[in-house]
Amino acid sequence: MNLRSTVATAMACLWLGAGAHAADSIKIAHIDPMSGPFGLVGESLAKHFDATAEQINAMGGVLGGMKFEIVHFDNKSSPQESVLLLKQIIDSGIRFVTQGGGSNIAHALSEALAKHNSRNPDSSVLYLNFAAQDPALTNDKCNFWHFRFDAHVDMKLDAITSHIARQKDIRKVYLFNQDYAFGQAISKAAREMLTRKRPDIEIVGDDLHPLGKVKDFSPYIAKIRASGAQAVITGNWGSDFTLLIKSSKDSGLGVTFYTLNAQNAGAPSSIGAAGADHIKQVFTWHANIADNKAEKFALDFRKKYNSDFYYNTAKTELEMLAKAMNDAKSIDPLKVARALEGMKYQSDTGEVWMRADDHQLMQPIYIATFTKAGGKDVKIDAEGTGYGWKTDLRIESADTVLPTSCVMTRP
Repeated sequence: MNLRSTVATAMACLWLGAGAHAADSIKIAHIDPMSGPFGLVGESLAKHFDATAEQINAMGGVLGGMKFEIVHFDNKSSPQESVLLLKQIIDSGIRFVTQGGGSNIAHALSEALAKHNSRNPDSSVLYLNFAAQDPALTNDKCNFWHFRFDAHVDMKLDAITSHIARQKDIRKVYLFNQDYAFGQAISKAAREMLTRKRPDIEIVGDDLHPLGKVKDFSPYIAKIRASGAQAVITGNWGSDFTLLIKSSKDSGLGVTFYTLNAQNAGAPSSIGAAGADHIKQVFTWHANIADNKAEKFALDFRKKYNSDFYYNTAKTELEMLAKAMNDAKSIDPLKVARALEGMKYQSDTGEVWMRADDHQLMQPIYIATFTKAGGKDVKIDAEGTGYGWKTDLRIESADTVLPTSCVMTRP
């Protein structure tokens, strides 16, 4: 069964009132774009969840043999559609929801779940966020029922801006992002952190463009070229990244891009040879990290799906969920949430922990450069391009910790 038919089957199950938990299964609803400009990423991430659930199930599942079943839903990149899907999911009896594609959607889901859970404590739902990175979600907009498994924007920008600050040849930086919560957070953090760490650096541009609407980025590339920038910071993803890089390559723009989503499905292919050594990425895992405990998983994933495994937070999330259920000896969302709080876990990148104060996972993060594969540093290429990620720097978990403004209301 392909992913689109899986989504259709998921919808049919909801309308038929299928229960969340058969005797031997625990359903987890995955809400992300499976169509449109971000559909390629959403479909790829669905495979991440399927493969991880398959591995957990093969190892015995949870609570003595219960299996994870991932049910995928296409939100068409819409917060409104996501909330409608959430209502249907809740009505069907599913009590665990995961999402990552879009902080605007994450805010909508978090707010809707907080309201539902306060009014319906006997049918509470737990929201696991593997990729939505707006810092507010674990700061002033924190929510007991929301747990984030990716590093947020401020954590990643702290790493990026520190790296830029050490590059004395970088004197002008251009900020280029999508116009929604995630992109706005990048712009704000980059400006504040660069000003503090390298006050001599000039921010020569700060553009926010419509999300998923731009078909030709060449006018923006012309502005970047005219600005004299040596580096661009962008969080663009989906077609907003691939088309941006295409325009950059077509124009021969030679700046360094510091990115947050250059590993997503389709992105490495868009970079290709022409963009090699000009693209840097900050992320929580890549296929060539030292002591790579997920290497076999990634290679098996590529063989099975003809697609790359790249978003390890989806894998870590399900593994920690399984541990929380076993520790709590329950699939009750409240008991599982309390088991997740403060949890320490040996992930594929080392020990990580879920900060109880704000439900933000603390984990190592990496800065890497897209470069020609070969040798011990770049053993595995990306998307069959012959190019892959080479680690420039690993930042340990303890060094990624930032304060939180979260004041959490607990049930």
